[in-house]
Amino acid sequence: MAAPLASKAGSAGPASKPPFPELDFRSGARVEELNKLIQEFTKHDQREYDDQRALEIHTAKDFIFSMLGMVQKLDQKLPVANEYLLLSGGVREGVVDIDLDELNVYARGTDYDMDFTLLVPALKLHDRNQPVTLDMRHSALCHSWLSLRLFDEGTISKWKDCCTIVDHINGATNYFFSPTKVADWFYDSISIVLSEIQKKPQRGMPKVEKVEKNGTIISIILGVGSSRMLYDIVPVVSFKGWPAVAQSWLMENHFWDGKITEEEVISGFYLVPACSYKGKKDNEWRLSFARSEVQLKKCISSSLMQAYQACKAIIIKLLSRPKAISPYHLRSMMLWACDRLPANYLAQEDYAAHFLLGLIDDLQHCLVNKMCPNYFIPQCNMLEHLSEETVMLHARKLSSVRSDPAEHLRTAIEHVKAANRLTLELQRRGSTTSIPSPQSDGGDTNQPDDRLAKKLQQLVTENPGKSISVFINPDDVTRPHFRIDDKFF
Repeated sequence: MAAPLASKAGSAGPASKPPFPELDFRSGARVEELNKLIQEFTKHDQREYDDQRALEIHTAKDFIFSMLGMVQKLDQKLPVANEYLLLSGGVREGVVDIDLDELNVYARGTDYDMDFTLLVPALKLHDRNQPVTLDMRHSALCHSWLSLRLFDEGTISKWKDCCTIVDHINGATNYFFSPTKVADWFYDSISIVLSEIQKKPQRGMPKVEKVEKNGTIISIILGVGSSRMLYDIVPVVSFKGWPAVAQSWLMENHFWDGKITEEEVISGFYLVPACSYKGKKDNEWRLSFARSEVQLKKCISSSLMQAYQACKAIIIKLLSRPKAISPYHLRSMMLWACDRLPANYLAQEDYAAHFLLGLIDDLQHCLVNKMCPNYFIPQCNMLEHLSEETVMLHARKLSSVRSDPAEHLRTAIEHVKAANRLTLELQRRGSTTSIPSPQSDGGDTNQPDDRLAKKLQQLVTENPGKSISVFINPDDVTRPHFRIDDKFF
């Protein structure tokens, strides 16, 4: 009987030791520490908006919508009843697939405190049956030209100065909607309207601190009270329905199946003013599924989103030169990971560190193989145009991150804390009094503003990226009426 007793005693010894901490095999970092660093980054990156900040957000949005109403009134090119898509985060944050190499560098804290992207339809094709067939004969995958033959004579007459003209042998003339000419017109029109607005400033009106044309994007930075808000305004073509080129994607199984309806996912898509690497800039538009991505985001776990935001902060700094990888590539990889991995695994609340390391591995894998499929059109490789030297340079940079993820997370935390300090310093120097909206007459409006601020706080913080329909009366642009999804305000 002695031997079994000795055996039991021997086995009890190691079992009484505390379990060894979970480590990342590649870097040796403690997974628990990485999780804590991601949580700290999230805490500093996602700030709570008080009533005053919510009111300032509303005032800036109100100003932008009123400005667009005046742009419509200039020459009636824009639809009177338009439907904008407002997204949290600027173009540089990867909320839409647009090349970043033509954009000026803006930094949070230094140049702005909050950033938004507003997709503004110049043309709408909302009465077409599914699927929508586009003219892709002259374009790379995921891109298209747009002939105004799809529209009535009145539309052609209004927009022909923003088209490239192709004469056929049979004598017919075809007008192709030009993204560069539309962007030029949009920038000129916005500049005219802002010049007129600033001639007759109203009390509480936002200060226009910067208006710049970045490629085909118009970037406006507004100062409202102690806040600075960046609006990247993108002229787009809006479609209801689904493009034929992405029809096969609907036949596959996806992570969102059963969580949201197919009708929500395929309610519409856009053409955004961006061309392929070898495309003709004056004619070529890029397909965008921003409206669908807003819906898909509802199905992504908070821990995966935290890992994505932290990873994005790291790569924006690290892979900025030369500009080859954008946050939109990372977003696509995250969506593919959601399709590939079990939902109950991705739902684990304490797996943010695993997800961060996995996203870095995925991105490095894509670079080494020079392959990043578009999520909606997988046959489109978004890295195909890159040189071997560029992809290997970025892959080596990512290798340094993978070797010490904790240190790169600490750097990302310091960057976001520094940006927040700059914002707080500006607020301390700025006005501490309540800023009335541009429509205010300066009277005692604190009570209505408090209620408005609370309402807007809920809209901005809980429902980012919702579809906003704006019904503007061109004869009274000071009173825009807008709808967020099925709610009217």
